[in-house]
Amino acid sequence: MSTEDQDDALFKALGHRVRRQLLDRLKAGPQTTGGLCDALPQLDRCTVMQHLRVLETAGLVVVERRGRERWNHLDALPIQALQDRWIGPYAAHAAAMLAGLKRAAEDGQPQDRDKALPD
Repeated sequence: MSTEDQDDALFKALGHRVRRQLLDRLKAGPQTTGGLCDALPQLDRCTVMQHLRVLETAGLVVVERRGRERWNHLDALPIQALQDRWIGPYAAHAAAMLAGLKRAAEDGQPQDRDKALPD
């Protein structure tokens, strides 16, 4: 799967409220599919399984079978990659702009927009 396809699968997985709820539950530790179904009584087992399959395709959930049980483990590495590629650089850019505004306000001088933007 290409990087772009992986990103598409990741954003698709994170784009649904139920899948984010499942990931939140898995932050505390691995859970069985039955346990996740019990935690979301408004959904039937088939729907929960479909959401878990999307999360697994995106690489956010790793499944381990123990006998008849299916244990779901959170894999946060794709989220870290998302942070590194998308969120971190934008946050750094915004922080640099805010630092420039603060300096300009403290100096009482109008800010030169080009100097506030990082290269």
